[in-house]
Amino acid sequence: MPQPSLMQTLPIWARIGMLSFGGPAAQIALMHRVIVDEQKWMREREYLNALAFCMLLPGPEAMQLATYSGWRLHGIRGGLAAGLLFVLPGAAVILALAAIYLLYGDVPWLQALFLGIKAAVLVIVLEALLRVTKRSLTQTRHWLIAGLSFFSLFCLSLPFPLVILVAGIYGFWFASLEHSPNRDAKVDVSPLRSLATILIWLLIWWAPILVVAHFAESGVLAEIGIFFSKLATVTFGGAYAVLAYMAQDAVEAKHWLSATEMMDGLGLAETTPGPLILVTEFVGFLAGARASGGLDLEAGLAAAGMTLWATFAPCFLWVFTGAPYIEWIASKRRLSAALAAISAAV
Repeated sequence: MPQPSLMQTLPIWARIGMLSFGGPAAQIALMHRVIVDEQKWMREREYLNALAFCMLLPGPEAMQLATYSGWRLHGIRGGLAAGLLFVLPGAAVILALAAIYLLYGDVPWLQALFLGIKAAVLVIVLEALLRVTKRSLTQTRHWLIAGLSFFSLFCLSLPFPLVILVAGIYGFWFASLEHSPNRDAKVDVSPLRSLATILIWLLIWWAPILVVAHFAESGVLAEIGIFFSKLATVTFGGAYAVLAYMAQDAVEAKHWLSATEMMDGLGLAETTPGPLILVTEFVGFLAGARASGGLDLEAGLAAAGMTLWATFAPCFLWVFTGAPYIEWIASKRRLSAALAAISAAV
């Protein structure tokens, strides 16, 4: 299939962003249906290798997978377009709901509305999820890994990053017992280029935070930027894994919102499109709007923007630095087996 232009991909990335209900598993399945089955922009193994790689990164894995998919098609511009269009529809909805919540309290009727939309998308998602399962679980040991991962997460309540780590180690170890040769794959980027990517995106990430810290009259924006930047480096395992850490600091230490409000924010993030980590935008909005002691919607808007920046700018750093190496990693027998085991665990 001929490669589409960047403009031709934009409506498709936007459609994925607007239909990305149901958390990372559903979002990954939806992207598989669109990217692999419908558009044929990636082959099955390429998609699964990218998925396994994104699972190893801090931050929302589905958003990072969308970013990588866009990068494969059109480089940095494509990655930015896909990543932003995955996040922005949900971010706009969360911002509107956060403002309504701040002014009028709980919004059950809106949650019910989005719950209905979510139910309508569920059939598409389930069908795509079954297809991904059949294609990623190609060997008996993959089914074993998937079953043990499910048991570990839902019965033993083990941390998600630990399950992923153990699966990767098992895949690496199992491959060491085999004697198949490595495939040849070249890295199309120099170490110097990778270093430049890291430095540029570190500057892009931190420059607005440092500018705000130096010039803003109120220190809350800088505090929000630093807090969520720190959070972005430890969010292995998605929104639920980081919720306890965020609640401890944002609720108990900083008193930006109550525990009930935190759970309401998570409920909104669960029933709207986009990554669940958008609950951070809800927290940032409430923190900024209340910083002056009243209800300042403009300050809340600025704080929500800073929160989104600190949460998602690092994702582009991780993906654009690691993307050129994914196929090289997959060409190495042991590393490829580790990625396949991680895909099975997911």
